[in-house]
Amino acid sequence: MCGRYTLLVTLEELMLRYMIDGTIIPHHRPQYNIAPGQMVLAVISDGSRNRLGELKWGLIPPWVDDPKIGSKMLNARAETAAAKAAFAAPLRRKRCLIPADGFYEWQKREDGKQPMRIVLRSRSVFSMAGLYETWLSPAGEKISTCTVLTTRPNELMAPIHDRMPVILRPEDEALWLDRSVQRPEATRQLLIPYPAEEMEAYAVSKEVGSVRNDSPACIEALTEGPRP
Repeated sequence: MCGRYTLLVTLEELMLRYMIDGTIIPHHRPQYNIAPGQMVLAVISDGSRNRLGELKWGLIPPWVDDPKIGSKMLNARAETAAAKAAFAAPLRRKRCLIPADGFYEWQKREDGKQPMRIVLRSRSVFSMAGLYETWLSPAGEKISTCTVLTTRPNELMAPIHDRMPVILRPEDEALWLDRSVQRPEATRQLLIPYPAEEMEAYAVSKEVGSVRNDSPACIEALTEGPRP
C-alpha cells in the first residue's frame, strides 16, 4: 500500500512542473510526513488545462451514507480497480495526479519494522496515479477526496513491501488526465511498476510512524545508507 509520502518543493515549482497558470491555493510548505485523512495537493484536467487543488486523502464514493468509509479507501489496487464499485467510475472519468518526491514503506526485519523512504535517483518530483470523487451529504456538505493506485512491487520494492504506488512517466501524465479517454483498457498499460533502476530506498527514523512528526528529521538517512 501507500500510506505516507513527502512533498518538499515550493508551490511555484509545482506549478511549473505541471504547467499550471494559476491556483487558489494560498501557499504550500514542505511536507515531510503526509498522512491519510489530510488534504493533499492533486492535479486534474478540466478538459483544456491542468488545475492544481486539494483533495482529502481517502476516497468517499458518492453513493455511500457514511463518509468515514474514506479511511478504508486510501489505496486502489490497479489490477482490480475497474471491477470495484468504488473505483470503476472514477477510473473512467476522474483520474488525477498526486505529486510526491518520496514515499515511505515499513520493511519487516528481525528487530521490528524499519521505515524506508523511497525516492527517484534524480530526487525529482513524480506523479502517483490517483482517482478522485466528490461526496455530497444530505445537509449539502461537499467533500472532494482521492485515492492512490498501487501495483505489484518492482525489484527494489519487493524486499520492502508487496505493493507500491503507481508512478507515472512524465510523458504518460497527459493520457492519464485526459477526460476524453474513458475506457480502462486505454490506460491499463500505465499501471505498472516504475523501473527499479531509477529508484533508491534508504532507512529513516521511526519518527515517521507518528503523524505528529513533520520535520526534516523524517527524511534523514540512517547510517546504513542507500539501498540501490
